[in-house]
Amino acid sequence: MKKYSYIIIDDDGESILKTKTIADGFSELTFMASAMNYEEGLNLIFEHKPAIIFLEIAPQDLSSNLSLSFISELYRYLSVVPKIIITTSKKELAFDAIQYGVFDFVLKPIQQIDLLKIMLKLDKTTLTELKNEIASLVLPPLETAQIVEKPLILCIKSYGDYRYINADDICYFQADNNSTDIYLSSGEMITAFKTLKHFEFVLMNPFVRIHNSYIINKNYISRIHNGHSVCYIKNSTKKIPFSKTYKSNVDSIISDFSAGNYLEL
Repeated sequence: MKKYSYIIIDDDGESILKTKTIADGFSELTFMASAMNYEEGLNLIFEHKPAIIFLEIAPQDLSSNLSLSFISELYRYLSVVPKIIITTSKKELAFDAIQYGVFDFVLKPIQQIDLLKIMLKLDKTTLTELKNEIASLVLPPLETAQIVEKPLILCIKSYGDYRYINADDICYFQADNNSTDIYLSSGEMITAFKTLKHFEFVLMNPFVRIHNSYIINKNYISRIHNGHSVCYIKNSTKKIPFSKTYKSNVDSIISDFSAGNYLEL
C-alpha cells in the first residue's frame, strides 16, 4: 500500500492537532511536520518534500500571511508540486481554490469520512499516473531532432476579438478592479478581462508579483530602490512600487541578477 507523507500548514494550533488526529487513523499517511505561517511552511516543504499539504487559506492570524498565493510560490520553485488539500471554514473560497488547481477542498472541522474520500481519490490518481508512466515507456523512440522552445504567446480575447501578445514584450501587469492592464515595451497598453491573481497563477518566470496591484517582467527592471520600495522600468520613467508582503519576491529577483554574469561596482 502506497504511503503518503504530509505537512499541515495552519495558523491555528488546535486545528493542526485535530487534522493530525484524524490523519493518524490512516496507515497510508505519514506525518512529517506542521507550520503556522507562510515562511515556516515554505521551508518545511523544501526540506521534507511531502506528497500532501493540508493548507489553511483564510487564517485568523493575518500576520501568518497564509493564502492561495502560497501555492503560486510553490510553482516558482518546485518542478513537482505536492498535492494540496485546502482546509478552511470558508466555503465561499472553494471556487478560487479550484482555479489554483488544488487536489481537494475540505471544510473544517475535518471529518474521518473527508479523509477517506481523499485517500480513495489519491489511490485512483496514483494508479492513473502509473498507467501513463508505463504507457510512455513502451512508445516507440522518437527520431532525434533539435527541440526549439517556442516563445509564450498570450491571447487576449474580447467579444470575438483575439489579440496575440508575445510574452517577452510585456513589461508589467497592473490590476484594475476585475480586469488587468498589460503594458508592453512599445508603450502600448492592452486591457484583459482577467484578475491579476489569474495572471499570477498562470505565468511563471520571468513574471513576478511584487505588489497587490503589480506583476513585473524582471527582464525589464533597470533599477531596484529598496529605500523607496520601487522598481524602475528600462527605457521608461515608470516606477513600479513593491510592498512588504512581496518583498521576498523582490529579494529573489536581486539574487537572480547576482547569480548571472554579474559585476558589482
